Amino acid sequence: MSDAHDPTPYDALLLLSFGGPEGPDDVVPFLRNVTRGRGIPEERLKEVGQHYFLFGGVSPINDQNRALLEALRKDFAGHGLDLPVYWGNRNWAPYLTDALREMTLAGHRRVAVLATSAYASYSGCRQYRENLADSLAALEAEGLEPPRVDKLRHYFDHPGFVRPMIDGVLASLAELDEEVRAGAHLAFTTHSIPTAAADSSGPEEGHGDGGAYVRQHLETARLIAGAVREETGVDRPWRLVYQSRSGAPHIPWLEPDICDHLEELSAEGASAAVMVPIGFVSDHMEVLYDLDTEAAAKAAELGLPVRRSATVGADPRFAAAVRQLVLERAAAERGAAVERCFLGSLGPSHDLCPIGCCPARAPRPAAAGADSPRP
Repeated sequence: MSDAHDPTPYDALLLLSFGGPEGPDDVVPFLRNVTRGRGIPEERLKEVGQHYFLFGGVSPINDQNRALLEALRKDFAGHGLDLPVYWGNRNWAPYLTDALREMTLAGHRRVAVLATSAYASYSGCRQYRENLADSLAALEAEGLEPPRVDKLRHYFDHPGFVRPMIDGVLASLAELDEEVRAGAHLAFTTHSIPTAAADSSGPEEGHGDGGAYVRQHLETARLIAGAVREETGVDRPWRLVYQSRSGAPHIPWLEPDICDHLEELSAEGASAAVMVPIGFVSDHMEVLYDLDTEAAAKAAELGLPVRRSATVGADPRFAAAVRQLVLERAAAERGAAVERCFLGSLGPSHDLCPIGCCPARAPRPAAAGADSPRP
């Protein structure tokens, strides 16, 4: 095997995701898992669950992860990469602890981890690392010796993540009527988080004014908008906006909300808009409900033509990007020279989360970081 296709020291890849209900009876138990420790009443969970009940109580995220697993396995096999791929979720079956137990019993000793979140933040990175630490500790309590886990770097600026979204925007623009297409704005959307969490995202030296969370999203948006401008010859106005706020009203969260932004566009006389969900790897519930249902209804009310472009999902180019991320990290762990693949000016993200990166309000052990009790 050539060094360029050598995954050593890794002997497996773990796809780590959020999870979602797969039927009406799963919805409230799933939401209990998501909100564990927050003291949210059962009636409130049932109210939130209505978003899922609109779609038969099924979140699309698990099927989308199954499709991504298939794409990863196909890509790995096609490039001679003998690396088994497992899947574990934070909040629903297949659970992370069960996946790591299966991997441990199969004899895996060094595992690369891909989280289905491309950006730095507590909820998008450190919380997954905390979940990993909890699961490793649970296996040790069972008398097992779990593998070492290494979380792959953020991939917000990787060509295999960005290019499929560029093509998605171009396809959405082509769907708009010709008379409104030229004046269409681009609304890049991501999950809103508390401003305090955004300000403390990423390495400590970069905290403040939205932190790495906002900077990385703005970089992805700039890359897509620039490519669309080059390929269409039209310099379109664009803005980073937010969706899916779920916190208490008195706590500041990132703004503006996508629906408020659509109202602004309508008032300004914009001819149309393309909503570009750059904050999401696949078309899961926040995309189906908050954009395809709620925001689409707001646009219809305003008489504003809109389209929603595709997420990367199981695009073969994204699967290839994951392979590249695994191989570059493997080379780095072996001490070899590494040529990292990225677009834009921010450069590739760190391999190992530094101390003070995306801190939690209450410190908890987190795996795969410089502050981890085990590497």
